[in-house]
Amino acid sequence: MARRKNSAWRTISTAVYGAPNEGKIYGVAEIDVTEAWEMIKLYRAEGQRITMTHMLASAIGRALGWDVPEMNAFVKRGKVVQRDQVIVTVAVNMHGGREMSSIKVYDAHKKTVFEIADQIRERVAKARGGSDNSTMENKNILARIPWPFRRPAFMLIRFITNTLGFQLKSMGLGHDAFGSILLSNIGSHGLDIGLGALFPGSKLPAVLIMGKEEDKPVVVDDKIAIRKVLSLSGTFDHRIVDGYHGGLLAHHIKRYMEHPELLATIPEEMKIEAISSD
Repeated sequence: MARRKNSAWRTISTAVYGAPNEGKIYGVAEIDVTEAWEMIKLYRAEGQRITMTHMLASAIGRALGWDVPEMNAFVKRGKVVQRDQVIVTVAVNMHGGREMSSIKVYDAHKKTVFEIADQIRERVAKARGGSDNSTMENKNILARIPWPFRRPAFMLIRFITNTLGFQLKSMGLGHDAFGSILLSNIGSHGLDIGLGALFPGSKLPAVLIMGKEEDKPVVVDDKIAIRKVLSLSGTFDHRIVDGYHGGLLAHHIKRYMEHPELLATIPEEMKIEAISSD
């Protein structure tokens, strides 16, 4: 596994490219979310509130965990290292949009969309209530550094965590501090499409951005139909992700969103694992 992941190109790329602020690639896909919306309305009528963000977080977790696991990795000391967990991080608005925070969903590939929705709602409530403010506290620590020293301090932290590969867990800066992948929704702010930034030091292979859903004419069974379409853009760390991986990720996210009933049940891969372990 280590030899396959660290091919000649992978080894060279970690030297050619610096942190993700240099070696970035981008991609955009349009996803038909008509069936997903029908499922959302159906379950809301039954008292189970799920949103399109919950659906996409679930689809991304499944795709990353089961279909494109080689993307679930980070660079450490010039080598690509596989993560032990699948963690989908969801950006959320705080205090009326004046502040951003994030919620990490652990083992997202093994959970139903309902479990993910419940976990996100619970964590958001805690964060907004002030009982889960670790992310905000870490931001405040860095913000308190005087301006002339703020950039050098950040570069030192980045050198320790990114270049040397050490973790500063006391500051919340471990290898999984930002999760396996980040999802943010700008469509809720009225933006059609956007390209995310890869925060240097985050060790994220990708940031995915949800755009605004729109009714668009789409060819279905050789006929034009009006469908709900959502744009999903991605910014990728080219040291880990190629166009092949980005395309594969988009393909499987589309598959889950076009067949959303898959997200309402335990993943088939988990059932196979359970049978194999018996």
